[in-house]
Amino acid sequence: MSIAKIKPLHIHPNLSSAVLAFTLLSTALAYAQVHKSGHWSYDGDEGPSHWGDLSPDFAPCKNGHHQSPIDIRNPQKADLPPISFDYKPSPLHIIDNGHTIMINYAPGSSIRVGGKQYVLKQFHFHRTSEEKINGTTYEMVVHLVHADQNGNLAVVAILLERGKNNPLIKELWNDLPKEKEKEERLDTITINAANLLPADPSYYTFSGSLTTPPCSENVTWFVLNHPVTITREEIEQFAELYWHNARPTQPLYDRVVLESK
Repeated sequence: MSIAKIKPLHIHPNLSSAVLAFTLLSTALAYAQVHKSGHWSYDGDEGPSHWGDLSPDFAPCKNGHHQSPIDIRNPQKADLPPISFDYKPSPLHIIDNGHTIMINYAPGSSIRVGGKQYVLKQFHFHRTSEEKINGTTYEMVVHLVHADQNGNLAVVAILLERGKNNPLIKELWNDLPKEKEKEERLDTITINAANLLPADPSYYTFSGSLTTPPCSENVTWFVLNHPVTITREEIEQFAELYWHNARPTQPLYDRVVLESK
């Protein structure tokens, strides 16, 4: 079979850059909804070991070499810039999307790391923690998902261990949606993601991926060293909805994990 020769498409450089930026930003914004229900799960024939076979779009889940989460072992100490958190209050927009509890955050909050700014899009929860530290799994983890203007993603992971009450999580659990896949826009209730942060914001960092399909590898991870607390009752309340919604840890391959001094 012969194949007709196709003339190359010439795109103005400025237009090409704009299209690329738009495409990357669309990817980032799509991750704001990446935990929507779909044809994948955490168990059985659609569980993590099968994700890469469920769709061609999910191929990185099977073939990628920069996959997340990981078990953080033997990190290298480095002079890393601090994470500057600029989180502002947001009306509570909460959804049970079939895979987790997710809070869509109002525009205007961000982090800055070494001159790069990432805008907070949403945060959501996993049980148990997806990340491990020297083989240790925590009760839960919250992932705060950010995107820069070019669509590159940055996720701040805050480990949750059993202990004292967490007022913000208590508020969220008091307002859990009664119906799946339907966002509750509770504009009379204000939350602030800053209330999730530990007093010491030191961190580990590495290149990685989304921890759900399509497992895209355009994510910089910041896993905070110090966990915050959540009560046994709060853990059990989440477990009634999602007993286990954590992807297993993935091989590190040639990546280096850095730890702030």
